[in-house]
Amino acid sequence: MGRQGRACVVVLGDIGRSPRMQYHALSLARQASLEVDIVAYGGSEPHAAVQENRSIHIHKMKQWPKRLQNLPKILYPLTLLLKPIFQFVMLLWFLCIRVPRPDVFVVQNPPSVPTLVAAKWASSLRRSALVIDWHNFGYTLLGLSLGRSSRFVSVYHWFEKHYGQMANGSLCVTRAMEHELAQNWGIKATVLYDQPPEFFHPTSLDEKHKLFCRLNENVCHPLGVRDCLSTGSMGIWGETLFTSHVGRDTLLKKNRPALIVSSTSCCPNLVSWVQLLLANFESAEELGLKPFEPIKATHSLEESFSRTPDEDFGILLEAAVMYDRRVAAILNEDDSIDEGDLWKEISDGKQQLYPRLLFIITGKGPEKEKYEEKIKRLNLKRVAFRTMWLSAEDYPLLLGSADLGVCLHTSSSGLDLPMKVVDMFGCGLPVCAVSYSCIQELVKVEKNGLLFSSSSELADELLMLFKGFPDECGALKSLRNGALEMSSSARWDTEWEEHAKPLISKVISRNLE
Repeated sequence: MGRQGRACVVVLGDIGRSPRMQYHALSLARQASLEVDIVAYGGSEPHAAVQENRSIHIHKMKQWPKRLQNLPKILYPLTLLLKPIFQFVMLLWFLCIRVPRPDVFVVQNPPSVPTLVAAKWASSLRRSALVIDWHNFGYTLLGLSLGRSSRFVSVYHWFEKHYGQMANGSLCVTRAMEHELAQNWGIKATVLYDQPPEFFHPTSLDEKHKLFCRLNENVCHPLGVRDCLSTGSMGIWGETLFTSHVGRDTLLKKNRPALIVSSTSCCPNLVSWVQLLLANFESAEELGLKPFEPIKATHSLEESFSRTPDEDFGILLEAAVMYDRRVAAILNEDDSIDEGDLWKEISDGKQQLYPRLLFIITGKGPEKEKYEEKIKRLNLKRVAFRTMWLSAEDYPLLLGSADLGVCLHTSSSGLDLPMKVVDMFGCGLPVCAVSYSCIQELVKVEKNGLLFSSSSELADELLMLFKGFPDECGALKSLRNGALEMSSSARWDTEWEEHAKPLISKVISRNLE
């Protein structure tokens, strides 16, 4: 395919929060030598590699007006009708008029409506090929909000299947999804596993130190928060909570907290989960000894694709509370122990059998201060939470600096894999992930990660992995070695060259005949 060829990548969402489609655009430009137009919403900045590539052109669509998002509930059915029509017209305008005629449209699914309809109409009108990249099924995501038996979900399913069958080619993210599409949808798809691009890699000590210096204020001294990290160092370039710079050498501190990262766009849901914990449990003893009843959060149709309803962050909060209480019980600590004295002992360098845990939850979400206030009321002595939104350049550095990743993705269809875990493995970060049907296509138990099905199991894994941290935690080191081995063996460019490029070349050639 020569440089005169052209592709259009279509995302009915924020392109900055659609990493797989950004990687498609980069590969189409670099490996297939195509000019690439991206049609998507703005919001978050895409990776610098995308913005700086002269063969990639980003076209940002207008979104549904914000003033119409807060209409009275009685008008909600009208919104459900008008918003897809608005999106459909906007997509057609860009795909048929604003961008030059492409040889192929590469479309992210879900969302399916109106994306697949508009992309198929545009490909027919412009005589272009259409390739769908199946990340999940839209109707299963919608079913989390409305229930699988909803008539609206049935109609959505029909549109997704009907227009999916009309594509010239399909890519999907797992073998399980490939089988489902072939057996029940009549669609032959090529598996293109998510793999990390080159900018996801283990972080060097110097890079860690500079990153922690940039984040130090947010980690140690967030406004209004007092916890086991708030006595940390205020150093700018000399010392951080995790590292110290002595002469020309950068060192990791022996008494540093264990850093655990979990990526999501659902931070607001944490607030309701903390409220649930506080409402149902009176004392620290109850929090430590009783299992929690998981209650799935519900989401409106408007939220179905802007958040991730197939993640249950209550599990993470429950496990954190259990870790905190169980460590106190193991060390025979009295509940009346002064928190300030304990934190001072730790920050002064006293070695502990079990470390403090810092959970950094990356993603966008309102009510951050309210969430932190609720967490503070849980009286966690060895656990702290921070929410952050990092740049596309700093996010890989954070993953490469962490000790463990936690993934709470359960998949609405049971057929997709969490890309966040792929990114973690690319940085050599081992993972604890929620167990579901096809997750073992990615997470190899006791090689690069562990699986759990409940908050109690996750708490057990945290206690096992971090006992003796940072030097005497053999199981954690073994998992890290497995993750590092995986990071060096598989990359996005290789996977795309082997599986996606032949399919796209074939559909373009057939379309030109």
